[in-house]
Amino acid sequence: MGIQLTDTAAGEIRRIIEHEELDTEKARLRVGVKGGGCSGFSYSLNLTEDHSEEDEQTDQHGIKVVCDPKSYLYLNGTVIDYKDEGPLHRGFVFSNPNATSSCGCGSSFSA
Repeated sequence: MGIQLTDTAAGEIRRIIEHEELDTEKARLRVGVKGGGCSGFSYSLNLTEDHSEEDEQTDQHGIKVVCDPKSYLYLNGTVIDYKDEGPLHRGFVFSNPNATSSCGCGSSFSA
């Protein structure tokens, strides 16, 4: 199952990589969770060149995606999309089958 990017999300990540002038061969999208947020955990997305052998690694639409093992327990099966519905409603959206509840803004969840 793994972590999945929609084509729309991958396109936005490619745009950010180009805008930030990152090396497209080395850049990776690090997906993770951290404690906090209004529901207990918050999602994190970072562009990095770092990864470790323990990371779950996939290639989605030409984007290298990495996730640490602890976060992967909460994110396996998650689909990451990108919505652009005007200046106030733009961003990455997470559809996480492991979440038992999530906040109204969609950036945090509980499991």
